[in-house]
Order: sequence, then C-alpha cells, then structure tokens
Amino acid sequence: MTTEPDLVTAGVNLIPLLDAVRKAGAQINQIKQDGVSARYKADASPVTAADEAANAVLVAALSDLYPDVPVISEEDQASHALAPDELFFLVDPLDGTREFIRSDSRGAYTVNIGLVQAGRAVGGIVYAPALDWLCWGGPGAGAVQINAGRRSALSVRSCPDDGAVAVASRSHLDARTAAFLDSYNIHQTTSIGSSLKFLLLASGQADLYPRFAPTMEWDTAAGEAVLAGAGGAMFDDAGQPHRYGKPGWRNGPFIACADFQL
Repeated sequence: MTTEPDLVTAGVNLIPLLDAVRKAGAQINQIKQDGVSARYKADASPVTAADEAANAVLVAALSDLYPDVPVISEEDQASHALAPDELFFLVDPLDGTREFIRSDSRGAYTVNIGLVQAGRAVGGIVYAPALDWLCWGGPGAGAVQINAGRRSALSVRSCPDDGAVAVASRSHLDARTAAFLDSYNIHQTTSIGSSLKFLLLASGQADLYPRFAPTMEWDTAAGEAVLAGAGGAMFDDAGQPHRYGKPGWRNGPFIACADFQL
C-alpha cells in the first residue's frame, strides 16, 4: 500500500490509484515476459491480453474508489458512447500497444489515468512498467516521479542555447510534423512511443512535442496533466489551451511544450 502524501485535485485524491497502476503494470510485464500475441480491432489498431488485463485492474479500482466519476477507457467500447461530464476519467490501460508487441520496444509503453474537469486535464498518472518509472501530478499541484525506486520532483528545463529537442512518435511521424520542426529550425529529435513523450518533457529531457497525426483523448490526458504539473503546457494548433470531451473523444493537432516558446 502506498504511503505517498495525498494529491487532491478536483476533489479526487490520485494517490490511492498508484497501487492499481502498479498492479496493472505488473500484469503487463508478466504478459510481455510470457510472450505477446495481438488481435486487431475494427480501426486496425492492435489489442493484446495485456491491454485487457490492465484495463480490468484500473476500471475496478476506479469503480471502487470513485464510483460517481465516469470512466472512459480505450478498452471499454461502451464507455465511448458516454457524454462528457463535468468530471471524468480518461484511461489508456496500455498506451503504445504497437511498441509493446515489438521485440525492440525499449519499454516505450505506459499505463495512463487522466482526470478531466470542465474540459481540462487536471490530474494524471503515467507509469512505464518496463522502465519502473511512475509519474503523477497536475496543474497547480506539481509533479512527482519515482524512477527505479528514487522519488523526486519533476520540472521542465529551460530551452538549451544549442537548440530545442523535440520528441515524436516512433510509429506515427508524419510529413506535417517534419515540416513543423523544419519551420522552427529544430534538428534534434528523439523518437519514442506512447505517453513517454510527455514524461521526457516533464523531466527536462526534451522541449516540445508537436503532434499532427491522429490521437485519442485517453492517449494524452494523463501525460498532459503531469507535464502541466512540471511547468509545461499543451495547446491546439490555433494556440489555445487543449481541451477534452470532444466528439468521439478524438484529439485534433496539438503541441505540448516545456519551456519552448512558439
């Protein structure tokens, strides 16, 4: 049982959820060790037993701890038909499934619980089980990491004098993203899967994450909240704060930033 100090945002204490996130991560690690096989959903995205096992753990914990807060999860199709509420959770039990099924995944997959209030990401937990890297936080609440057993605060860095470092998807780098990076004369790019991109920004290892290819809201809510807690921000392509509860739970283009000025 976790003994971390409470972190309450929008009346929800994230800390009791850390145990469930770790348990989901342990299920994922075990299935990875035993061998992974994938099926494909109607949208051609892969799903594995690890996605489903982690989803069962997280949804059960959320139902037990916060039964009055709706949960929209990638792996619960019925939840996608819900209308956005004032307060709701967005869950991606295994973000980066395409990376998870690769033999050279480098641990680039995560467990994610995001909390949304009035259309904004206000709290989040992101756990990379293969890396034993757990992060949580939210805007105004700060952000914390436990990395290989060591606890510390998360904080974005100042943009380096020798140029910003961008993060991009290993599986979904598109021409528009490449053109955006060229327009800002950014030549250093780290390619990695899942919401680890947000953690690289939040932990001072990179400076911006432009994304013009499609994503879903459960892909970003937890990571955005952690980034905001570390001092970063996320905007749509019109420069407005990123919002949740959009039709079909689908994101438009966005840019997540540490200390980088657009």
